[in-house]
Amino acid sequence: MKSQVVVHEVNDSALEPILEAIRRGPLSVLTGAGVSTDSGIPDYRGEGSPPRHPMNVQQFLTDERYRKRYWAGSHRGWKTFTSTQPNAGHRALARLEEIGAVNGVITQNVDGLHIHAGSKRVVDVHGSMSRVRCLDCGQYFSRAAIEEQLVELNPHLDDPGFVTMSPDGDAEVNDIEGFQIPSCTVCGGMLKPDVVYFGELVPVTRFASAQAIVAESSGLLILGSSLAVNTGIRLLEQARREGKPIFIVNRGATKGDSRAMVRIHAGTSEFLEALLAQVEGAPVAV
Repeated sequence: MKSQVVVHEVNDSALEPILEAIRRGPLSVLTGAGVSTDSGIPDYRGEGSPPRHPMNVQQFLTDERYRKRYWAGSHRGWKTFTSTQPNAGHRALARLEEIGAVNGVITQNVDGLHIHAGSKRVVDVHGSMSRVRCLDCGQYFSRAAIEEQLVELNPHLDDPGFVTMSPDGDAEVNDIEGFQIPSCTVCGGMLKPDVVYFGELVPVTRFASAQAIVAESSGLLILGSSLAVNTGIRLLEQARREGKPIFIVNRGATKGDSRAMVRIHAGTSEFLEALLAQVEGAPVAV
């Protein structure tokens, strides 16, 4: 690897190695929560964030009280997601794909904002909040349809005090015994959002799609991720083994910093707009 470039602002010295890689071919992109903060979605792992105790998959599967807490709290989160719009960084990334500078986006986010911004080749390795799956019969449902059932079963769900949200996004249901969980309308089975919980593995075929994006690229650009989750580290290691340059843009430290050719401590929207301006002023390999 060439000597590492580390900067605390988006400047020409940081952009040039990235532009050099793009001249050889499109970059693969891995995004984390930091890409969506400019859309108003909190980054719960960022510097200064409160400690979190997220639900793991075994709690969800084996304890009805956890499932009640999840569905009540996620109702509030879903309402936020449906009113959230892509930010300038999402739009710049979609444009970079359109002009051939990016070959696809691998996202750890479940908010669907890359798709809404116009990105075409997107692998949501941790799933999507917009889908719900029955664990018994395998039927998929739109989250919007399940939300209708949830509100019908619990007409007081939006009443003040029925659900108390804590600063870390957790929820307490104040009438947990009376709360009703939605079920599969096909077989009556247990529903689970199509997202990867802690303690749960990324589906093999989905991860293979992410690996293909990295393999077909000239380098890996990591945006807004601390790389605290194993999924990101595995893709970074794939790029390293294949001899591809690794570029990281994040406001806080990441677990991959020592392996990056370029490390930019800055916001992702600011970086992507600057990168797009440079790319659009120069020819791109396609």
